Amino acid sequence: MSNSRKQLVVFAVLLATNALLAFLTFALGLQDQLFLDQGISPPLPSIPSWLLGLANAGLIVALYGLLGVAGFWLARKLGLPGIFREQAGWRNWLVIPMTLGVITGIVITLVDRILASVGNWNGFEHPPFPMSLIASATAGIGEEILFRGFVMVLWAFLLNLILKRWEARKTALWIGNVIGALAFAAGHLPSAMMLLGVTSPAEIPPLVLAEGLVLNGIVGVVAGEQYTRNGLVAAVGVHFWVDIVYHVIWPLAATV
Repeated sequence: MSNSRKQLVVFAVLLATNALLAFLTFALGLQDQLFLDQGISPPLPSIPSWLLGLANAGLIVALYGLLGVAGFWLARKLGLPGIFREQAGWRNWLVIPMTLGVITGIVITLVDRILASVGNWNGFEHPPFPMSLIASATAGIGEEILFRGFVMVLWAFLLNLILKRWEARKTALWIGNVIGALAFAAGHLPSAMMLLGVTSPAEIPPLVLAEGLVLNGIVGVVAGEQYTRNGLVAAVGVHFWVDIVYHVIWPLAATV
């Protein structure tokens, strides 16, 4: 089997896993419970949960599948690993991303606690367990396909075309990484608005807005660096373990 085919098979497994978890989130009623825990009425209550789950899974396969394949093609044009760097081994595919994810997760948890104390608020909400575990996996896969596997690599590809005459490929990659990280951070604003009960980003308290952008931006940059080195699998690993520390382990430990 060719390297490209192996990579696409691994991508298909990631995509199928993300779609299955999204389906289970709705089919088991975990999504509705998340809204209820936040005092919000679940949207579309008249539609069966399994049907919402099926629609969500189909959307993930169609949208993330298209963007992921396009990003894989762009990554190969840039000489990047794509889905995974062949011959890198489990240390680079799993161990290093896990280590970086845990360290980053601890850092953002500590900063979140400090800023919550300074700003006199409770900090960002966490999904209830076991929804937090499933959310960590779905976000780790889906958001990395979107922001590292497509947004970051698209900008890096375009910038490399512009800077090619100066042989500034590394510069293009780093700028693309920063743009992807900023897009990733901005992508979390709607959920922050929902949690705070506001209708515009301008209504988010400045300290909360800055925290959300900076902390998510840090996660994005670390994941992007691993994407550049070892591919999408490594970026997913970083993101997943950050979320496990921040959204799963910390909330459970805080209740003990």
